[in-house]
Amino acid sequence: MSVLVVIPARYPSSRYPGKPLVDLHGATGQAKSLIRRTWEAGMAVSGADRVVIATDDDRIRTAAEDFGAEVVMTSDRCRNGTERCAEAARTLGAGFDIVVNLQGDAPLTPPWFIEELVAQLSGHPTAEVATPVLRCDGRALKDFQADRRAGQVGGTTAVFTRDRRALYFSKEVIPYAAGTWEDDAPTPVYHHVGVYAYKPSALASYPLLPIGPLETLEGLEQLRFLEHEHPMLCVEVEARGRKFWELNNPGDVARIEAMLKAMGVE
Repeated sequence: MSVLVVIPARYPSSRYPGKPLVDLHGATGQAKSLIRRTWEAGMAVSGADRVVIATDDDRIRTAAEDFGAEVVMTSDRCRNGTERCAEAARTLGAGFDIVVNLQGDAPLTPPWFIEELVAQLSGHPTAEVATPVLRCDGRALKDFQADRRAGQVGGTTAVFTRDRRALYFSKEVIPYAAGTWEDDAPTPVYHHVGVYAYKPSALASYPLLPIGPLETLEGLEQLRFLEHEHPMLCVEVEARGRKFWELNNPGDVARIEAMLKAMGVE
């Protein structure tokens, strides 16, 4: 089985312009850009045959090539990361059994998240797309709720059926979770991890699907698959003691740097 990992990255951002090139300091104080740390996360995945950065920005291309990454230039008309992955896969040509979208703002993604995702999708008879979910503990849920009270999006949550077929994703905290949990206690809320694995036919069809109201309202690209009834599998993954967070807002830099230092990542 051949696996392509694509890391889509764009420079403009309504919440954080220039985000891919922001420096993150590790345990030794070494600064590496967000896009470099995400590329290193992709390179750590066992079974990945090729890891590329897909961008339309020369600043990102130059920075990526300087640290040794392979870059695929894409159109500035791509409306989200999935469309950028679809164009990159089309440019690189056929021959891949699974294409993985490792979003450029997820440098803390453990390699086993992606490995499990690929394994589950490749063996599933009907799913066309798969994405990981991580059960929130009480501490993570409190962080999500605090961000929403502050008017920020700390992450995306997911709900799914008993057989793990995705029902919905939201930037709100769903399902509604009244009450309190101890910091280390499991909660009924699942954090959607910003990674996707696609069967090539599903990825190729995505840019041709009309954008629906749910994708527009939430600003979540994966809802296009759900609105057009393409089956998506939610794969529950284990943190194994690792902390996970995406860089969505400038305030997340300090949080991610603290996690890098706690893990001893340079």
